[in-house]
Amino acid sequence: MTNTIHDELEKLQSMELDAGTVFSGSPSGRVIRGYSGPCSYTPTPDPGYIFHETSRDIAVWLMNISDPLYVFGPTGSGKTSAIKQLASRLNYPVFEVTGHSRLEFPDLVGHLSVRNGSMEFEYGPLALAMKFGGLFLLNEIDLLEPATATGLNGVLDGEALCIAENGGELIIPHPMFRFAATANTNGGSDETGLYQGTLRQNLAFLDRFWLCEMGYPARDAEEKLLGGCCPKLPETIRKKMVEYANEVRRLFMGEAGVGIANSIEVTFSTRTLLRWADLTVRFQPLSRQGVQPVTYALDRALGFRATRETRAMLHELAQRVFPQSMGE
Repeated sequence: MTNTIHDELEKLQSMELDAGTVFSGSPSGRVIRGYSGPCSYTPTPDPGYIFHETSRDIAVWLMNISDPLYVFGPTGSGKTSAIKQLASRLNYPVFEVTGHSRLEFPDLVGHLSVRNGSMEFEYGPLALAMKFGGLFLLNEIDLLEPATATGLNGVLDGEALCIAENGGELIIPHPMFRFAATANTNGGSDETGLYQGTLRQNLAFLDRFWLCEMGYPARDAEEKLLGGCCPKLPETIRKKMVEYANEVRRLFMGEAGVGIANSIEVTFSTRTLLRWADLTVRFQPLSRQGVQPVTYALDRALGFRATRETRAMLHELAQRVFPQSMGE
């Protein structure tokens, strides 16, 4: 199995591509390197994906060898999907790991294992990305123990990776190797108290990254997303859903809106918005029983995750944004 993976990765052929043609369909004259074809680790491209405006920063980062990238922003804003969809257009192999407090450096580099009666070193995701020229994607990097994260400093500086467990093998970073991380915080701790488990990271560690902040998509982009996933939902309702989601986000961020001064502990990610729209369509038959599908679906998409007080506030807001007849 390991040899098969290595054989596939060794066959990757890098090539120069026009960045504009790859990402927008219009030639730009700006060169970006990718691969001639996908492999098992290449994310599947989504033809209907709408790139976030922050994707410009990520595309520029991909164009040349540079500092590692750290993308942070609220939950569900599309940080991971933006990186993976950009990589898919370039046929880039992506080696993805989700950080947690028990993750250790050897988990990223690899370990010895018994295969066919003998000890064999099995490369981890970081080692594979460095060796064969892939994009190493470390999600939730702010959940890592600072000491573990600091162990990555040499790699972040572009130095070779020495694997003591494999006889001191030295992996020189491949020219196509890229290191990207995502998080809900910028590594300086969570001021909101909403992202439990996040840790303040070492300043010297954070200093090695190019930072990029990603908020939620623009209103028109989310309306287009809803139109693509739920075309049966009337446009008027889709627009109101996006309006409602943005108001909830403002409340989540502690900004006053529609006469409600309190902040709340839940928010509308884009994925939650899409789930809400989908459930509204599924529960449409309930309108014949006098149940409003929009608010019924709202509870199942988000409301049941909130406290009783917040749930009541969400329903109050829904009554203001949606006339009763809209959900029928």
